[in-house]
Order: sequence, then C-alpha cells, then structure tokens
Amino acid sequence: MKQLEVLIVEDDVRILEINRRFLEKIDGFTVIATATNGEQAKELLAVSRPDLVLLDVYLPDMLGIDLVWHIRQHYRNVDIIMITAAKEIEVVYEAMRGGVYDYIVKPLVFERFRERMESYREHYWRRAQSGVVEQEEIDRLLARGLHPARPKGNLMPKGIDSLTLEKVIQAVKQAQDGGLTAEEVGTMIGASRTTARRYLEYLVEIGRARADLVYGTVGRPERKYRCR
Repeated sequence: MKQLEVLIVEDDVRILEINRRFLEKIDGFTVIATATNGEQAKELLAVSRPDLVLLDVYLPDMLGIDLVWHIRQHYRNVDIIMITAAKEIEVVYEAMRGGVYDYIVKPLVFERFRERMESYREHYWRRAQSGVVEQEEIDRLLARGLHPARPKGNLMPKGIDSLTLEKVIQAVKQAQDGGLTAEEVGTMIGASRTTARRYLEYLVEIGRARADLVYGTVGRPERKYRCR
C-alpha cells in the first residue's frame, strides 16, 4: 500500500514536531519535509511534490490561505488539511473555496487528529481506485463538507433509518478481527449490498466504525468494516 507523503508547514517548531510525532503514529503516512514559512514551503513543494500538506494559517511571511491558492494554481493534485488556531469565519470559508480537505482547530488532540487523518487516508485510497461512481457516492462526497457533523439526539440524515442503523451496528459488532464487507452485512440484516454500504459509510463518518481496504490475491480491494 502506498505511503502518503506529507509536507508539514508550521512556523512554531514545537507544534511542528508534535504534528510530526502524531503523524508517525498513524499507518499509511510519512513526513517527507517540513517548512516554517511560506517561501520555504513553495520551494519544498516544487521539489518533493507531496500527496498532502498540513498547513497553518498564520505564517511569518504570508497567510496560509495564500499558499492554498498557490498550491491550487501549480499543484492541483496536492491535498491540503489546515491545522490552525484561526477561527474567523471568513478564513474558514476561504479555505473551503480553496478546496481544503479538512480544517482542524488547535490545540491539537491526538484522537481527533488520528480520526481526521484516517478519514483522509480512506478518501485518498478510495479515490485512487479505478472505475465509476454512482449518484449516491457522488452525493456523499459533495455533502461531506470539511468534516461531517455528528447528529444530535435522534435526528438522522436523509436515507438513514434508526432501526436499520441499529441492525447494522449489531452486525458489525459481531465481526471478527477481519471485519465484514457491505455484502456480508447486507446478508445478515436482509438488505442489499448498496443499502448496507450506505449505513456502514455513515457509521464511518460519525466515528462509530472504521473501514479498511483489504487486498485479496485477485480482483479489486474490498472495504471491510469493524467497530471502533
């Protein structure tokens, strides 16, 4: 499995090292370079061409948002996750317009960081698969926003029924260490693979389940789900 190469851009060396140590604890990522200002980041982008940039908003020589647009203009295949203390709504919207994958507000907590990075890793691997996507998958991608908000109380998103959701949860809880595929869960609850997958992906989005790509000896990799 490809290791995702990451450039960290952070002017506070202490926080930069925290970000690096956090990332080294998560499977699938490797830090290939670090920068403490925008100009240095531009030079490293030209040389290293990372898959992902972890980017602060406040840099000593420019705003991180300006670097977002530089990346979008010159390196359209590079993804960006903002890690910053900036909470101004105009900054958040500008980051969204620049197409950042996620926006994490400091102080950084490892569990939250791990959850967001694993979400990005799954997104990257899923995007790397060849083939086409159905409207349901397109809708899910477009509706993701910067990060899915967890539902409050009994409020369920459209297309998610609480009774079916509970059946899926119970099915996943019965999974062994290898997890279950959407088809296996569908068989267990008497639903189609597509329906089961919709509920399973919803559980992944709200942090109740995790999905791993499992490669067999032949054919495409499949996603297996297990409880967190």
